[in-house]
Amino acid sequence: MIKVLSSGLYSSIQDKGRWGHRKSGVPLSGVMDRVSAILANTLLGNDIYAPLMEITQTGPVLQFMEATQISITGAGFTPTLDNVEIPLNKRVRVDKDSTLKFGLPSYGVRGYLAIRGGFISENVLGSFSYYPSVTSRAKLHKGDILHFKELSSGNGKITASVKNNVSHFEDEILEVFKGPEFDDLSEEIQQTITSYKLKVLPQSNRMAYILEGLEGLSAKEIITAPVQPGTVQLTPSGQCAVLMRDAQTTGGYARILQLSESAISKMSQKSAGSTVRFKFID
Repeated sequence: MIKVLSSGLYSSIQDKGRWGHRKSGVPLSGVMDRVSAILANTLLGNDIYAPLMEITQTGPVLQFMEATQISITGAGFTPTLDNVEIPLNKRVRVDKDSTLKFGLPSYGVRGYLAIRGGFISENVLGSFSYYPSVTSRAKLHKGDILHFKELSSGNGKITASVKNNVSHFEDEILEVFKGPEFDDLSEEIQQTITSYKLKVLPQSNRMAYILEGLEGLSAKEIITAPVQPGTVQLTPSGQCAVLMRDAQTTGGYARILQLSESAISKMSQKSAGSTVRFKFID
């Protein structure tokens, strides 16, 4: 078991998400940065989508009530175990009664703490991912007790580490496809949309990233239609939103672009004030 001594800004348990229920209006949820989450589980020999902890900007303080193994990936936190710095992207043994802390990230905003065997939390509609109104809680709180699976054998001595791909966190280029309403845009907008440098606004979260920089452009509203993580919407007033893992399942704004799967993970590591640009792929 693990006791949460401090929850950090926004920490939650996530997995691959709640697939197959969008027709009922249930958001997908799941890890924001799949690349980093899969790496964390792989380092421990877990299933790649085993439930893990997603940490946003300010990490929690955790007390381990039993020994286990962990790996931490994603944003450039400086984690310490009993005040001794431990490496990112590597399997680390944790002794009973150890305390894990996180410094502020030097790059990116989301980190992933995987534990050998995976966390155990409330399973709703086939997923352990927290989501308000679907699960009983949206994020971790001080005093929470977390459980994880016990594994007694297999892959316990792997010590490989993986070098971070810095471009995943710092590259401002996001690969996109044309969205269903792209051809309804004016020819001028179609030809110039990739030339704009857009700024991430502070109100961005797990539901959507709000971008500044297209205020001079506009698109007509549409009859409510399906949307999904990575859909780029443009409003008549020029507000631009990139829908993320906790996004609603339908929307009434023009779906001008669609981020690739890897671009959604890159987007999720952008902090407020950072900039992005779109680039078309076939």
